Amino acid sequence: MNTLKYKVIKTRKQYFDYCNQLEELVVLKTKNKEQKDAIELLTVLIEKWDEEHNTFTDADPIEILRYLMEENKLRSVDMATALGISKSLFSDIINYRRGLSKEVIRKLSERFNLSQELFNKAYKLVSPLNSHLKDASVMNTRKRLSAA
Repeated sequence: MNTLKYKVIKTRKQYFDYCNQLEELVVLKTKNKEQKDAIELLTVLIEKWDEEHNTFTDADPIEILRYLMEENKLRSVDMATALGISKSLFSDIINYRRGLSKEVIRKLSERFNLSQELFNKAYKLVSPLNSHLKDASVMNTRKRLSAA
C-alpha cells in the first residue's frame, strides 16, 4: 500500500511546509493533473487548519494584506501592478484611506488563493478630516459643530 503524500495538518511546521508547497505549485505556468490534484488537496487541508486555528479571524483585511505581502516579499508597487490599480490607490487602501472594491477583493483572493471572505470584512477607514490626529481612538470620529 502506498503512503499518502499529504496528511491532515497537525503542527505549525507542517502547516507552513504545506503553505510553501502550495505556493510553489500555484506559480507553475503549466500544471499536470497530479499537480492540480495536489493544489486542491493542499488547499482543503490548509483551509481546515485555518478554520480550526483562527489564523485570520481577528485581523482586518488590511492587516491580512500586509501580512501576505510581507510573507511573499511583495512591495506596494508589485501589488498595485498585480491588482491593475494605480500606486496611489493602493497606497490609499493600505493606509486605510480607501476601502477595498469588489474587484480588488476578487483579485486578492485569486492572487493569494484565499477565500474572498477574508478581504470582505468591515474595517474602519481614516477620515481625512482627522488624519492629523495620532490617537487611533479619535481618528475615525468627526467633531460636531453647532451653528452660531
